[in-house]
Amino acid sequence: MESNRRNFLRHSVASATGLAAATMLPTGLFGQGLYSTNPIDEVILQPEKRLAPKDSIRFSVIGINHAHILGMVDALIEGGGKMISVYSKEPELLIDFTRRYPNVKVAKSESEILEDNTIQLVASAAIPVDRAPIGIRVMKSGKDYMTDKPGILTFDQFNEVKKVQKETKRIYSIVYSERLRNPASVKAGELVLSGAIGKGVQTLGIGPHKMRPNTRPDWFFDPEKAGGILCDIGSHQCDQFLFYTGSKQAEVSFSQVGNFNNPKYPKYLDFGDMSVRSPHATGYIRIDWFTPDGLDTWGDGRMFILGTEGYIEMRKYIDIAGRKGENHLFLVNQKETKYFDCSQVYMPYGEQLVSDVVNRTETAMTQEHCFLATELALTAQKNAYRLNV
Repeated sequence: MESNRRNFLRHSVASATGLAAATMLPTGLFGQGLYSTNPIDEVILQPEKRLAPKDSIRFSVIGINHAHILGMVDALIEGGGKMISVYSKEPELLIDFTRRYPNVKVAKSESEILEDNTIQLVASAAIPVDRAPIGIRVMKSGKDYMTDKPGILTFDQFNEVKKVQKETKRIYSIVYSERLRNPASVKAGELVLSGAIGKGVQTLGIGPHKMRPNTRPDWFFDPEKAGGILCDIGSHQCDQFLFYTGSKQAEVSFSQVGNFNNPKYPKYLDFGDMSVRSPHATGYIRIDWFTPDGLDTWGDGRMFILGTEGYIEMRKYIDIAGRKGENHLFLVNQKETKYFDCSQVYMPYGEQLVSDVVNRTETAMTQEHCFLATELALTAQKNAYRLNV
């Protein structure tokens, strides 16, 4: 009993001595103090006071098979463009379009638009396989071209588009709308260019989409008409990798695709991921068609941009179980942690493209960048490992 008592006292004294010594050590050694309870600086960005666009163009539309054409037209009009006419091979698609834009003239044929020398630019969201051929005819007619993504479906189309663009010196602009037409993405670009996170190291882009098969036309499920998943929605992410890391050259490290949940459409691909790299940065991309109906939007699109001095996260379309609305951006660097509500950020792409048409400049997007983003997506699609599912 006496021996046990001595052991107890010895252990108690040692414990007390250890606790006393511990109070003299920095709390960070035990993981305390690593988490700051200081409130995050929240910034609700206000709309800029902007002058009316300096330049103006006359433009027309050929092909309205995808609803993205509405955002494209709105961007051009906001940027100083005037829509003159529209042509669609499918008359039924004109009903909603002309209701939204009641002053537009319905052209009787594509050639009516191409032969109108007063038209400076043609916009298209035709069936994807038709977009490059339309663009080639547009450029050969002496007009600039703005197309929905994917703007090119095969390397044969890619090579011909590049050839004609070089010969004609016309603009071939593919609307990578997840960057060009997203306010949070625009703000992220401003922060990156200002050096807020140092040198770009990596992008991690996640692009989930909601399918709703009953709302999709037949061509949507045919890769030969719509492009595969990496060629299509993967091109958004390739564009963002190049832009946010400032990469002028890049290659695909790996790519893979699969059809996990659509046996009714055996050629269709509902999942894809890929990795890209440049001499100074890397990027990982995951895209899918698995957004559940329980989510209140078409996809929980995220983009993470890692820099040497900090990082940015964008929750573009929803902040699940968090803040309401869209266009959430988080910045963490050596100075601060900050949240930006980017809902009212001005998106300059339309105005920049109008200016480029008039002044023969490349402020909206360089032609080299436009083609490289598509080349990465086409390469990834062509060389993708097919998952055996």
